[in-house]
Amino acid sequence: MRIAAISGSLRASSTTTSLIRAIIAVAPEGMRFTLYDGLGELPHFSRDIDTDEAPEPVARLRRLLRESDGVLICTPEYAFGIPGSLKNALDWLVSSGELAGMPVAAISASPSPLGGDKALASLLLTLTAEAAHIVDGATMQVPTVNRKLDAGGAFTDTAIAHAVRAALEALAQAASDRREMV
Repeated sequence: MRIAAISGSLRASSTTTSLIRAIIAVAPEGMRFTLYDGLGELPHFSRDIDTDEAPEPVARLRRLLRESDGVLICTPEYAFGIPGSLKNALDWLVSSGELAGMPVAAISASPSPLGGDKALASLLLTLTAEAAHIVDGATMQVPTVNRKLDAGGAFTDTAIAHAVRAALEALAQAASDRREMV
């Protein structure tokens, strides 16, 4: 099972990317993840350059999603929403439709006790507009995320580790169901 993992943060040492790596470490057997690292390379979205010959960074993102069975998106909260770079990436997928029907696990994380609730709401709204299959049981907020990971990036909170594993199991089931329908 091929899963594209997208961190909404551009920082190399971001907590969000560390969280994705921790999530991947507790994933059920048989899930293979590709951590997308091109968020900062995408040009600003413009319909003028969204053509059959999309810019290479855009083509790379679209190719990754077409080759995936599901998507894991983990976003920080920035100014009560998702970071502009993540929104830009999602905007590039509107016309090409890679997320339409695609099983998606959506996770927000924040050092605050609210866990990035506004970012998650913003992400879910955008995913709904793109007709993504937001998987029941695979959407969650991770509050006080900086206290949930150790210095090596592993989970220190077993409840969160179990919750993200359950979210991945739900994503895997939805991806498997989608493959059977194709």
